[in-house]
Amino acid sequence: MSGHRSSRDSLCTDENEINDLVSRLQVLLPQLNQRNGLRQPVSKILQETCCHIKNLQKEVEELSEKLTKLMDSIDISDIDRRAIEDFLQL
Repeated sequence: MSGHRSSRDSLCTDENEINDLVSRLQVLLPQLNQRNGLRQPVSKILQETCCHIKNLQKEVEELSEKLTKLMDSIDISDIDRRAIEDFLQL
């Protein structure tokens, strides 16, 4: 019987942890965080999280391209270029 109770307690703990993580995600998402603090469905939060990550990845790629163009347009030595790239992890 104690094994059954332990399993149920574990499920409750997992569910509480998932709920906590989903709540944290909602707070981090600008488009969901502006909706008067109302709790959104988990599926909506996860969908918005995926979209937000994709948008961030696209933004990083665009900024990386801009930086590459900028670095190509200025006269810097190869050593300086490598140091900057290492610093920015390009």
